[in-house]
Amino acid sequence: MSQQHFGLIGLAVMGENLALNVERNGFSVAVFNRTPTKTEEFMANRAGGRNFKATYSLEELVASLERPRRILAMVKAGQPVDDLIQQLKPLLEPGDILIDGGNSLYTDTERRVKELEADGLCFFGMGVSGGEEGALNGPSLMPGGSTDAYKALEPILTKIAAQVDDGPCVTYIGPGGAGHFVKMVHNGIEYGDMQLIAEAYDLLKNTLGLNHEQLYEVFAEWNETPELNSFLIEITRDIFKYIDPDTNLPLVDVVLDAAAQKGTGKWTVEASLDLGVAIPTIVAAVNARIMSSIKAERVAASQEITGPTGKYEGDTQTFINKIRDALYCSKICSYAQGMALIGRASKDLFNNALDLGETARIWKGGCIIRAGFLNKIKQAYDQNPNLANLLLAPEFKQTILDKQGAWREVLIEATRLGISVPAFGASLEYFDSYRRARLPQNLTQAQRDFFGAHTYERTDKPGHFHTEWVPIEEAKG
Repeated sequence: MSQQHFGLIGLAVMGENLALNVERNGFSVAVFNRTPTKTEEFMANRAGGRNFKATYSLEELVASLERPRRILAMVKAGQPVDDLIQQLKPLLEPGDILIDGGNSLYTDTERRVKELEADGLCFFGMGVSGGEEGALNGPSLMPGGSTDAYKALEPILTKIAAQVDDGPCVTYIGPGGAGHFVKMVHNGIEYGDMQLIAEAYDLLKNTLGLNHEQLYEVFAEWNETPELNSFLIEITRDIFKYIDPDTNLPLVDVVLDAAAQKGTGKWTVEASLDLGVAIPTIVAAVNARIMSSIKAERVAASQEITGPTGKYEGDTQTFINKIRDALYCSKICSYAQGMALIGRASKDLFNNALDLGETARIWKGGCIIRAGFLNKIKQAYDQNPNLANLLLAPEFKQTILDKQGAWREVLIEATRLGISVPAFGASLEYFDSYRRARLPQNLTQAQRDFFGAHTYERTDKPGHFHTEWVPIEEAKG
């Protein structure tokens, strides 16, 4: 009896769609789900007439696969992944490959890689971005693990990934937990992107008074520009067009303003602190979701605390254009922060294995942050693989120099009218800090030495110094 090319565990929405994607691209698939009725339902409906084999135990799944076995697990991150590994380990043989396609914390993936490699097994942490549609029709894939094992996965992954003008949206990311690290940062950038778009919407709606039809027109126009053309701008445009059948109001106005999060944004912030990389736009986006979640408290506070009121008094179209420019400048800064974090991780954690240009390339299709301007990021790293920061790439540098006046005016106007734009502000703070040769932390170091004898360095000679900070006048007395 012929054996299946590929195994998949977990038939929730993402698992089902990935299984269908693999089979559609010419590979036979054995599937297993912890709940047998789910497997039966899949086989009776979406899998009907296709090259699938239903299995009802892990033993049966493993036995049905050709060697080396390639098994993709689409289960909840955390303990469920560890539990599955413990159940599978006795069934697998050296050279077999287990892939975790969930949003696992990269340090967990690092641990699992080491544990399984000690037994001769290969473990991959693979970021999968694109949601339900991407899983079915072509996601962006970010696999990390053994380079040799990747060769056994590559024929399948390159087929099922989204296809763009310069190849499939998959590449070998790096060793250990590199794939899940890059996916984590991808999600952090996604947080930043979404918050920046939300702030642009807030400004358009509450400083200019644009209605949902006008908002649709603005975002439709922005999506036609090379700077802002992206999946997130596109779906934002379409959201403004949707009318709620129950209330006959724009559905977006009926949606509660309390945003949820699943943890990858928080992990990105924690990783940035561990690695010493500033990502203020992403931090602001995470904080904005936290602030949104205290809805009842905010409603109560709104009855007691007041601020400025009013509308923008200048030309509407001019200010729309300035908001567009501010959004693009802020977006550049957000991506610069994310790429800087990946670059530092490459050096400090992954043996300089991460290719920033290739990372930007595989985000061009399939994933949530896919955008036209990722071509420019790829080109920037192609031209200078050692680029210290995306803000120094000639095109991005010139863009911000040209548009920073509009960016600053938008922030001034937002402050004047009491509209909170934390991610816009954090992006400008990042730009203004990065471009200055001298920051006020000389005072911070002096304070640390004053109260804790932590020492400081000097601008005029090498070494570390400590001063007894007694005023000279007192010392003379």
